[in-house]
Amino acid sequence: MNDSSEKRSGRPRRPDTSLVTAGRNPRSYHGFVNPPVYHASTVLYPSAEDYVAHRARYQYGRRGTPTTEALESALAELEGPRCAGVALLPSGLAAISTALLAVLRAGDHLLVTDSAYGPTRQFCEQILSRLGITTTYYDPLAGAAAAAQFRDNTRAIYLEAPGSLSFEMQDVAAIARAAHDKGALVLMDNTWATPLYFRPLDHGVDLVIQAGTKYIGGHSDVMLGTVSANAATVTALKNMVSYAGLCEGPDDIYLGLRGLRTLSVRLERHYRSGLEVARWLEQRPEVLRLLHPALPSHPGHAIWKRDFTGASGLFSMVLKPVPQQAVYAFLDTLELFGIGPSWGGYESLAIPFDCAPLRTATRWQPGGPTVRFHIGLEAVEDLLADLERGFAALAAAMN
Repeated sequence: MNDSSEKRSGRPRRPDTSLVTAGRNPRSYHGFVNPPVYHASTVLYPSAEDYVAHRARYQYGRRGTPTTEALESALAELEGPRCAGVALLPSGLAAISTALLAVLRAGDHLLVTDSAYGPTRQFCEQILSRLGITTTYYDPLAGAAAAAQFRDNTRAIYLEAPGSLSFEMQDVAAIARAAHDKGALVLMDNTWATPLYFRPLDHGVDLVIQAGTKYIGGHSDVMLGTVSANAATVTALKNMVSYAGLCEGPDDIYLGLRGLRTLSVRLERHYRSGLEVARWLEQRPEVLRLLHPALPSHPGHAIWKRDFTGASGLFSMVLKPVPQQAVYAFLDTLELFGIGPSWGGYESLAIPFDCAPLRTATRWQPGGPTVRFHIGLEAVEDLLADLERGFAALAAAMN
């Protein structure tokens, strides 16, 4: 097998094939299926002249190795033809902060969706503010109308679709068109869908962020962030990574590559199982509503159906009003759902949450307590039985 087969045949590969073949060429490393893992810092040059002229494909471990290149090229292929380059970072939050710093400068104004990941807001308010960059939050349901909040110095707008707690869907293409008409760049966190189910660069986004910790890794054992750039932003991104001395460790890159190979089969299982559990929950008398874009009852379902080709295993549930102790009894009784942050691994998770303290442009009034689920790879029948026990505990706590 040779990674250059697409170039020889001239035929584009489907995503499932790219997941298996991209970023590797066994003929280059003695026929072994997987690329070798380079633990490297120093790179030796063949001559003093080459060293002075910087004539070397690899110059220093921090600047990349064949292992780095393997994952970057595989991700670039998945992102599609508009991807001009990918950067690997030590975490999803590092990817967020690096992407923002790559394109913002003192005096700029940034628009951020009010449904953004909490640490994204913290970075804007605690770090960007110290650099003279102002942040304003906008209603994630505003669509192109978000342009009304643009200022003369608005440099970029930051999207997350759907929101990772509240799951509002955003019209990415409409927002991107409005932003570009104003001369602004568009950044998006695409961790929920991955490029397998949504390719933001095709919809006008300039920088795409993923927490590779989640579905790319897939096994809850790696910290990894990725940023994919189009031609307009790739130089700024690569320069930021280089100037800040940022790099990902070789073993984490290897785990990212390993996880990538099975992303399609895992994500399809998360999608199908998650939707089955969500439909079951939607019929429960204790449940007020589900926040899952793939459900027809979701306000953003039409956008999801138009733009996305699938969904992940992450969604939220709004319970009818019950005391907090009853929610805790529900969660503490679950055996197959761990209580912990993160998601995207093979295991199911459930956490209570409240968006109200995070919101400034909108009000969070779901109508009852909220729980976020990540549906893992367990048998759905077992998960439903576990949830049934949880609801029984919830009812008991009410008495």
